[in-house]
Amino acid sequence: MSLRLRLTLGLGAAFVLLWSLAATWMLYDLRSQLLQSLDERLAASARMVAGLLVQLPQARTSQDGSTRLSAEQLGIPNGLACQISSLRGEVLARSHSTPENMLDASQQGFHDQVIGDQLWRSFTLIQDDLRITTADRLDERATLQRSILLAAAVPVAVALLGSLALLWVGLGRGLAPLERIRAALAGRSANASEPLPLTDLPAELAPLVEAQNQLFQRIGATLERERRLTDDAAHELRSPLTAVKTHLQVAAMTEGEPARIAIAMAEQGADHLQRILEQLLMLARVEGNLPFDEGLPCRPLEIAQQAIADATHKPGAAIELSVADDLSEQCLAMPPALAIAALRNLLENARRHTRPGTQVDLHIARDGQGRVRFSIRDQGPGITPERLQRVTERFWRSADSDGSGLGLSIVKAIAERCGCSLQFIAHADGLEVCLAARLRNEGG
Repeated sequence: MSLRLRLTLGLGAAFVLLWSLAATWMLYDLRSQLLQSLDERLAASARMVAGLLVQLPQARTSQDGSTRLSAEQLGIPNGLACQISSLRGEVLARSHSTPENMLDASQQGFHDQVIGDQLWRSFTLIQDDLRITTADRLDERATLQRSILLAAAVPVAVALLGSLALLWVGLGRGLAPLERIRAALAGRSANASEPLPLTDLPAELAPLVEAQNQLFQRIGATLERERRLTDDAAHELRSPLTAVKTHLQVAAMTEGEPARIAIAMAEQGADHLQRILEQLLMLARVEGNLPFDEGLPCRPLEIAQQAIADATHKPGAAIELSVADDLSEQCLAMPPALAIAALRNLLENARRHTRPGTQVDLHIARDGQGRVRFSIRDQGPGITPERLQRVTERFWRSADSDGSGLGLSIVKAIAERCGCSLQFIAHADGLEVCLAARLRNEGG
């Protein structure tokens, strides 16, 4: 069922219910007012006849001995019967529309009675020694009621049908922007990431389209990132694979020491290839928001010690760890695996670029914003501001580096995922990297 039809049925049902209740109330009130008006006409006619009796000449006597007065003499409106009788029940006068049978005048006030085969509504007024009775037929009243109620119900029904038609047209015009959005989405290609136009949209739909455009932008950025990752990975993996293949071919064609050296070089190439694949998988997991060991304790000192142990499994510069006195045992608001990976990559990068005979300094302290700050300082040749802006790009590395160019990209992705701040500070005698992580709210 379409949204337009669903809204029309829902709102139409509400309209029908409200209009029906209002029409029922109005028609019931109209019927009550009509009956009251007809009764008031009977009473008013009787009082009017009572006032005119003293002014009329003696009534004429008909052939059957009864005294009759014309409607003009009594001043009775057309359709009403009038009978004047004495207290003893003798009919003194009556109008031409009065039925042949006597009207029952024994009860004062309003009274329904059957005369012949017809129902009458009568009103009797006693004045002096006379009974003045006025009456009209109930079937004439019913006919008048039907005519008036029909005349009142037809405009209500027409207005209701017109409201439903206008509701259908109005909903169609109101939902037209949704149809434009649907058509625009249906006509897009699978790789399209351009935003949808925001012109001529209702205020309720503009945030939806804006959020959709932001989603398209993120999807486009993700697709572009994956495309670049695929291109860069294909380029970077081609070299170690070629080197491994070449060294294996050399080992197959030689014997002795050359073959042993070729196999050793092939093993180094395989290790380098494995390292690149591991970093690519880590980067894909971090950027893809795949789950890690969420909720496990992540204490700063334990993280630093594990990262140092992982980073120093190969020979190289030593790492000097210093911890501020105010460092608490409170846990970091990030998974331990990501915290260790980020710190390990920073330490490996610092060891790779520090000068021989120097050390890498790792200092852990609280900063002024309630975060834990890891500061890694190497003793390398430094870096220019132009190159500093590119250090977190995928597969970018300096000419004298033997890394894969993915370590700092992974650190940046981890910092963005966990809400950490990453800062690079260039010095004349090296590079300082500061990673600030939020503390976990134990009460949350």
